[in-house]
Parts: sequence; structure tokens; C-alpha cells
Amino acid sequence: MELTILNYGARIVSLVTPGKYGQGVDVVTGHDSIDAYIHSEEPYFGAVCGRYANRIAKGRFETDGIVYDQLPVNNGPNCLHGGIKGFSSVVWDIRRTDLQTVELTYLSPDGEEGFPGNLQTTVVYHLSDDNEVVISYHAFSDKSTVLNLTNHSYFNLSGAGDPYIGDHMLTINADYYLPTDDTSIPYGPKAAVEGTPMDFRFPHEAGARIDEPFEQLIFGNGYDHTYILNRGNDEELSFCAHCTSPKTGIVMDVFTTEPGVQLYTGNWMTGGVAGKNGQRYPKRAALCLETQHFPDSPNHHEYPSVVLRPGDTFRSKTIFRFSVEK
Repeated sequence: MELTILNYGARIVSLVTPGKYGQGVDVVTGHDSIDAYIHSEEPYFGAVCGRYANRIAKGRFETDGIVYDQLPVNNGPNCLHGGIKGFSSVVWDIRRTDLQTVELTYLSPDGEEGFPGNLQTTVVYHLSDDNEVVISYHAFSDKSTVLNLTNHSYFNLSGAGDPYIGDHMLTINADYYLPTDDTSIPYGPKAAVEGTPMDFRFPHEAGARIDEPFEQLIFGNGYDHTYILNRGNDEELSFCAHCTSPKTGIVMDVFTTEPGVQLYTGNWMTGGVAGKNGQRYPKRAALCLETQHFPDSPNHHEYPSVVLRPGDTFRSKTIFRFSVEK
């Protein structure tokens, strides 16, 4: 395998892994230049999203009795992926710690995009001998703040540039998901996936039910929802998802310490800008499995806490393991 990391957005630029015929297949979408990333219609390709991945309703939250209501509103009425200048659009410090590991660090100053506290964040990418991309995060702040980090790689296991991921077989280890309103904000309690097109507890083609007249799929123009993972100990890695391509035989297994995963099926991709090697990425040409806490958690006290206080350390780990179907 070969993993390429860019310090603009701490992002994965390419990930080449063997297919069933031994060929190297780049399984993530991206661009050939920083300028293309800056002007991309999909600015989160491969990037680390923060301070708060996913959405905060109306750009407002309260923690420790203090209201913060100046977050940028950059996705309808909500703050998405940390705002206009989120972690995906800053330059991180980068160093290679060994032949298979890079470490990226970023100091987000107090008040950046309306978030409190000087926040020091470290992301480590490690390419293991077992064909795993291991992503480790840790962070600390000098004020109470909210934090939710994820990697936003867009995967196509048939190869970046293949036009459709609807034939990918997908399993997600979740009995429940979070229904959202038409602005992608959770509006009530969790809902069972059973009996709905949201059910991936057993393998289904990603595109088999994506256009059914189900309200949640209509709101999201496809899948763009958080699944509540079936987990044990909150500190341990647990199985998240399994995905395969029938064309290349490439298998991706996902493990995480996070409580949820956002399935996004590239519903708003248009192919309007050129990707790597002149490739075009049309609608649903990739899918994302963003391991994370729940959207709008700062405004839902029943959700797992995303508050990071001084003296505490945020830690998270996600593993993408690759193999080939026998």
C-alpha cells in the first residue's frame, strides 16, 4: 500500500491498495494541486474536519453556562465542519516520524471561527504492515470547548474516477440512526433501522434503496446520516463497517473508538471540477464513512458529551483495514 498525506487540511490525497488482480488501485478521490483543493466543489476531500465535524444548529451552543453564538453559518442555517476556516482549510505542521508514520499538529487560537480556547490538536497517520490506515487524534484546550474530529475521505473501492458506488456492498454495525430535519439536524430520539432503507446491519448494495421515497433519503438526497454504533467499552476500538467492491475485490473494514459514523453517499457531487489525473467525480461517485460524535451534540445533552475541559485530553482512533476478497 501507499498513503500520501498533504498538510493543507491534514488530508489523505491518495491511498493505493492492491486489487484482486494485483493491480494498485487508488481508492480515494482528490486533486492534483493545492489550488484545486482550495477551489474544489468538494472542499473536504480527504481532510480532517474540525473543530466540530458535522453540523451545529444555527451556529450556536452553550457550555458551562456561556453562550457562543458567533459560529459561521456556512450550510443553510447551520455551522458545518468547523465553519468557513475549519481544520480542512488550514496548513498544519507536519513531520515524518518513521517510514510509515506522519504526525500533523495545529494550534487553533482562542476565538477562531467563534470557538473558545486555544486548542492544540495532533493527528497521526500510520500505515501498518497489516494494510491498515491508523488515524489517531489527541487534543487539549486551555478553556472549555467542544470538539468533534473526523477524516472526510471519499472512498470508491473500484478506484477513484469510477462513476458510481451504488454496487458497493456495505454493512454498518448499528441498530439505530439519528433522523434529521431537512437541514440535516437531528430533531428527536434515535430511530431503529429495522424495516427501513437505512438498515445496513446485513450486507446491502449501497445504491439498492437510495432513491426510495423515504423521508430521510429525500431530505438528504441519499444517505447523509449518523449511525449509532453497537459498542461496548467507550475506550475500546469496535467494529464499525465493512465495504467491498465487486469490480476490484477490495475490502475495507472500519474500526473506531467513536460512538457514531456518518454515512454520506456523495449526493451533491456534480463532476463539475477535475480531480486527480483529469478524473471526474459525478453524483454518488464515492462514499464517506466519517467516524465521529453526533451532529449538534452541544445542543443535545442526551448525546455523548463533546465538551473538552482544561486538564483533559481528547483521544480518538479509527482504523481503515484493507484486504482482497478470496
